[in-house]
Amino acid sequence: MPESLDPIARLMATLAERAETMPEGSYTTRLMRGGTEKIGKKILEEAGELVEAADEPGDEGRNHFIYEAGDLIYHTLVLLAHKRVDISEVAAELARREGTSGLVEKASRPPKD
Repeated sequence: MPESLDPIARLMATLAERAETMPEGSYTTRLMRGGTEKIGKKILEEAGELVEAADEPGDEGRNHFIYEAGDLIYHTLVLLAHKRVDISEVAAELARREGTSGLVEKASRPPKD
């Protein structure tokens, strides 16, 4: 399984580099120049498309769902890179939560004002 995640690590490295260099003609640069608002809108759009694709039947629907998951993950990684957060930090947070019930974890959070 870890080797299958190599493309995500390579993409994260590329996105971090793009966040530093902001090369012209790059879709990632365009997103990052739009900031959290532009990237966030794309994440919301892609999340909606992923949910819609989840209900599509058959192999074609499954393939579309996988495609949309890739889009959502890409745009999420763009936001992480924009905020100078590496995917390894997210992995560490997930590891910290491992073995803890989601309901227990949620109940331990401070209340929102």
